[in-house]
Amino acid sequence: MPSGRPAKSARIERTQFIPPTLTADNAPLLRLRTAGITSEGRTNVNTSYIPASTISPPNLSHIASNERILFGGDWDECPPPEYEEGSAEIICEPSSDTRKRTAADAPLLAWIPERQAFLDETLRLEGRGNAGDSCFCGLAAPVFRCRDCFGMRMLCHQCVLHSHSSNPLHRIDMWSNSYFQRTSLKQIGLRMQLGHNPGEICYNPHPSTGDDFVVIDVHGIHEIALDFCGCASSQVRYKQLLRARWYPATTSEPRTAATFGLLEHFHLHSFESKVSAYEFYHSLARRNNNAGLLPIRDRYSAFMRIVREWRHLTQLRRTGRGHDPAGVIATSAGELAVQCPACPHPGKNIPEDWEDAPLTVRWKYALFVAIDANFRLKRKAVSLDNVDPNLNSGWAYFVKEAAYKSYLADQASVKQERSTCVSHNAVNLADTKSSCGLAATGVGAVDCARHDMKLANSVGDLQKGEKYVNMDYLMFSSLLAFAVGIINISYDIACQWHKKLWVQMEAMPSRLHIPHHSMSIRFFVPKFHLKAHIDECQRNFSFNWTKYVGRTDGEAPERGWSNINRVASSTKEMGPGSRRDTLDDHFGDWNWKKITVLGRTLLRKIREAVKWKKEHGEALAELENTIQPTLIIQWRKEVEAWEEDNSNSNPFESRYARITQAAVRLQLAELETHELQAGTNVSLHTDISPSGLITTGMDLQDQQQRLKMDINSASLHPTDKQKSNMQLRITTLQCRLDAWARVQELYIPVVSQLRHRTSNTVELKPDAFKLWLPSELQPMTVCNESLAAHEWQLRHAQALDALTELRSHLRLRSHMYIYKDRNVRGQAASTRAQAIINGVELRKQASVEKYRCACNALLTLSHRLHQSGWEISLPPLLDSDVRPMGDMESQGTGTISWIWLDSQADNSSSENEQVQDCVRVEWCKARARVNRWSEEVELLLEEMRRVVVFLKWQAEWWSGRASTRALEPADEEGAVAYAYRQAALRLSLVASFQNLWKDVPDLVSAAFNIPDDSEDVTPTIDEQPQL
Repeated sequence: MPSGRPAKSARIERTQFIPPTLTADNAPLLRLRTAGITSEGRTNVNTSYIPASTISPPNLSHIASNERILFGGDWDECPPPEYEEGSAEIICEPSSDTRKRTAADAPLLAWIPERQAFLDETLRLEGRGNAGDSCFCGLAAPVFRCRDCFGMRMLCHQCVLHSHSSNPLHRIDMWSNSYFQRTSLKQIGLRMQLGHNPGEICYNPHPSTGDDFVVIDVHGIHEIALDFCGCASSQVRYKQLLRARWYPATTSEPRTAATFGLLEHFHLHSFESKVSAYEFYHSLARRNNNAGLLPIRDRYSAFMRIVREWRHLTQLRRTGRGHDPAGVIATSAGELAVQCPACPHPGKNIPEDWEDAPLTVRWKYALFVAIDANFRLKRKAVSLDNVDPNLNSGWAYFVKEAAYKSYLADQASVKQERSTCVSHNAVNLADTKSSCGLAATGVGAVDCARHDMKLANSVGDLQKGEKYVNMDYLMFSSLLAFAVGIINISYDIACQWHKKLWVQMEAMPSRLHIPHHSMSIRFFVPKFHLKAHIDECQRNFSFNWTKYVGRTDGEAPERGWSNINRVASSTKEMGPGSRRDTLDDHFGDWNWKKITVLGRTLLRKIREAVKWKKEHGEALAELENTIQPTLIIQWRKEVEAWEEDNSNSNPFESRYARITQAAVRLQLAELETHELQAGTNVSLHTDISPSGLITTGMDLQDQQQRLKMDINSASLHPTDKQKSNMQLRITTLQCRLDAWARVQELYIPVVSQLRHRTSNTVELKPDAFKLWLPSELQPMTVCNESLAAHEWQLRHAQALDALTELRSHLRLRSHMYIYKDRNVRGQAASTRAQAIINGVELRKQASVEKYRCACNALLTLSHRLHQSGWEISLPPLLDSDVRPMGDMESQGTGTISWIWLDSQADNSSSENEQVQDCVRVEWCKARARVNRWSEEVELLLEEMRRVVVFLKWQAEWWSGRASTRALEPADEEGAVAYAYRQAALRLSLVASFQNLWKDVPDLVSAAFNIPDDSEDVTPTIDEQPQL
């Protein structure tokens, strides 16, 4: 099945087609044109003509020769027609969709006939329309028209000034007897007065400095004639602008402003499209003049400053800092961050007696956090903190820079310990990562692992790789906002990072210390990253086998990076303060968007959890029906003991030693040593024993396969050095083969005749040299049984080794693909990454061929040695079986290829014991899946409850903030209105979520009848259904 997007069903366009000369033999035809998109993304178009008289679609008789229709009913969705010449039958099945089709089902096809009319109307707008119309005042000829007012009404000079006294930023065109020319309200004499209502006269107007005021608006960059009010009761100039909803660029003598509408538009636009301020500003400039004939008013620096201040004020306003009597300066660390309502917040959304609850309940109040680093969010070494200060200064997501850098300076001499797990680049290369020309090589962050939100004071710059000292500081800084007793920490190198975490904490400022001795803190490796770790880490840091974690995957930061990485190209050029403020703002918007969709997100998750809990529960019950109850009781005690103390025997592991080719070789060598000591050794060569002969032969076979692959993949035009190296390999291998063949004739004399019979070439081709191992001999050919038995054992181990290699290559390939998609940019880097992936692909294919070769040898030897049953653990390897594990281990869903099942049991044990051990491991895994999904249901229900309680608490908090400051009446009214609006917004979210979740209790407690996704219900705050 080709990969790609799903194919789209063919849509048929039917048009009656009448030939130019209509005769009895030349009747009207029906043209059927089908178009569809295949799974590979290609477009297929087929056109067919069939006699219209042979079919009877509705009302065919009244169709004009040039009329295009889409028949309704069963004629709309058919596959491409198949017919033979002369046949009048349309070979297609009627669609099950009997809804009557209209032009709205194919709006583009309906528009095409009207294309000319649309074009004509757009051209008509370039003229005056009804040129004879006069101005509605009737006093002068109309020559002006506004692009932004409704309609095409032409106005005279006085009327256009009067109608735009409150709209000074509209764009005006003037008729020049042949076409419209762009002009402005300033050029035709409009002056804008601030400090008074429209129409009121100011008796002391003060023109702006130089009478040159620029306003940046959604429609473009405007020059206006602006007068400030100079009356005795007037406000300072920047306040006059703010009360007109224009944001000034400076606080004294402002000459530039941006409208609130523009700032709100750019703010949201930057969140959704990640457009930079530079691109946005120049798009506005092009709206003024798209031909480049007029110079652009250079207000870009002012616009950047305005945007930055606007972002900061918006964060202050939305977190209630404008309602604090102590003022903005009293803002505490992390207070501007948007909090996750589904996480546990003592005193806000979890019971007061949560600390006294038993562990079977208290685990639901645990905090799940995930740590990760992002090396896409670099910053070049431009500007300094004292030139470009941070407005938030530790008030949002970034930690306070001064304290952070002071701690890092104190720990500069601390060396990063190397990994004792696999070769983690995050650990081993932390001190060597290139930072030339960079002030920051990336950022580290801590997320809410369950809901993908950034935590307050959890983000900081990385100066040289992902060092422990950086991540330690960020971790403890983010935990200050939570006073919970259970914390589950996910980190892709948690197996190494956690070892000296508490020692490192002692070297930190005392304000960052947590009472870890009285807390339950567990460490995990995210599910995607876990398979890259050694077996011990996979046992001890797995979410799948640990209780009280639900279906948490720990990959939350990865999902957040995909959103923020799109601003990396613009933030890397910013100064330190600008970059941190910008990223703070984007992190806040990410959190808020996550909150607004929590209703649908948690509903989708609990539907899925209930479904999989049921299915895995049924699967476990079926499995337990085949197992003796006494065994289940015994296994349950073992797995529960391990869950309480991981130092006990791991029940998820097989208790029988794994078979490897190296182990079998050692076993055969030891056996031959014992035979030599007992005087029963039958070796015919002083240096090469029977097992050594087979072992060397299999090694030579591997070398032949590698040489063949290298020859096939060689360049068409190799260099002399490449030719020399290849020829050296060929000669060396042939010499080894000849030497081995001479020894082989001592043990298997018949091969000399076979080799002489098949040797008919003088060309040196060691890759095609026939080895004539026992598995390559016919069953009736005489061969020492001990040699065949040796090869059987080695081939069996070789097949298992090949499977292990194949699994490793598949994991590595999946990891490389994801790494390339997330981190690699640019042609050179992409080419290098693809070359590495291609190399892994070649090694994977070599492992496939090795396994198939081993199985073929086992099949031949099984007839000679009368072996059976081995096919159960080593079935044929199909191309469809060679696939990654998928999400069985990581998500508990889907199907899994047999290559990922444990088949490496020790054959020295009895078959019954091995089968029982396999069943035990499978039962433990099935039980764990059921428990994790059951925990997920409980956890999701608790999170739904917490969301509702937190939002209600927040609404009450906003209502209480309404009148906390003593202000002027007008100012106080605005502050109170804003607080009540925020409270109403939270209550609206509560009502919306409760509406979505009203059927959740029935889903969980009833028969798990999960409906399909339904339309969202409009939020209401009138009636609030309870969860």
